[in-house]
Amino acid sequence: MYQEIINKKEPELKKAVEHFREELLQLRTGRASASLVENILVDYYGAKSPLKQVASIATPEPRTIMISPWDRDSLVNIEKAINDSQLNLNPNNDGQVIRINIPELTEERRLDLVKLLNQKMEEAKIAVRHQREEAWEEIQELEKAGKIGEDDKFVGKEKLQAMIDENNKKIEEIRNKKEEEILTI
Repeated sequence: MYQEIINKKEPELKKAVEHFREELLQLRTGRASASLVENILVDYYGAKSPLKQVASIATPEPRTIMISPWDRDSLVNIEKAINDSQLNLNPNNDGQVIRINIPELTEERRLDLVKLLNQKMEEAKIAVRHQREEAWEEIQELEKAGKIGEDDKFVGKEKLQAMIDENNKKIEEIRNKKEEEILTI
């Protein structure tokens, strides 16, 4: 019975880890990456659309992002969306494409990014803890209802904690890899 509850929480935990991974794609590391700008919302014919749906995004050089819109009329809107984003990037519009030069990160900015990284990691761990608490409450309710014994409740708690520890370890690994990427000059 408790195994069903644990199995039911597994996709939610994977979702929390995957969300953390996606959040980190938007952290600037001093290297050009399409994922840095692909989810910026652009006003495209009256609707807000992610940049990746209205333009081709490429990185022809290690520190350059090139955006080629499907429709040249949307260049101004794309440029405005990039300027309005909190990425502090300076787009160059030449009438055909938009080029963004990614500046070298300063040591102070790298440390700020590590702090932000730690904050995002903590948010991911909180989401994982929340799922653990929900599952633990459901297991306790099964015992109160007499559907499982006290021994099964504690075995379920151990299995649940093992799954939580595994997901927290994945989050730590992702964080450490990103921190190394940020601090590498």
